[in-house]
Amino acid sequence: MPAPSADLPPDAVGRHLGLRLRQLRADRGWSLEAMSGASGVSRSMLSEIEREQANPTLAVTLRIAQAFSMSLGDLIGSPGAAATVTVIRKNDRAFHYRSDGNCRIRTLSPLNLEKDVEFYEVALGKEGALRSAAHFAGTREFITVVKGQLQVESAGEQDLLYAGDSATYRADVPHALVNAGRTETLVFLVVIYP
Repeated sequence: MPAPSADLPPDAVGRHLGLRLRQLRADRGWSLEAMSGASGVSRSMLSEIEREQANPTLAVTLRIAQAFSMSLGDLIGSPGAAATVTVIRKNDRAFHYRSDGNCRIRTLSPLNLEKDVEFYEVALGKEGALRSAAHFAGTREFITVVKGQLQVESAGEQDLLYAGDSATYRADVPHALVNAGRTETLVFLVVIYP
């Protein structure tokens, strides 16, 4: 998608932004409700922008860009003109993938990248577990235990890991990460798709 030039009429810029927002939302698999939650922009405003029926303010456009971990220039410009440095802030709720009493997962990789590699921080409470169905054929996961004890299960095998240990295992079969200790276990997880 070419970047809108500075001399385009406002309606052409609006069309570009509407198309770009629809594409980014589809790439992420977000509904309008999910996008609204991540950006703080109302569902109705997002819908109007996508249908080219609203011309958002700079503040609204900035909140949309931040939800996708992009600069304003990246959002309204060419997708190929990416920023050199992308920062993910610790408290950015758009990156909190899951959070319940026993398992917290925070995405550490930019959400707008192609999904061939994903990076997560996983915190498992006492008796917490993260059980996953098989991913695509050839998918592998790599983990490093930061604190606590972790039992890794994959393809009928299991191993016990301690703080500082790392492991890799098949993720194209049912697999699990299980807290094997009496306190919270914290791990870094990298998923590599074929």
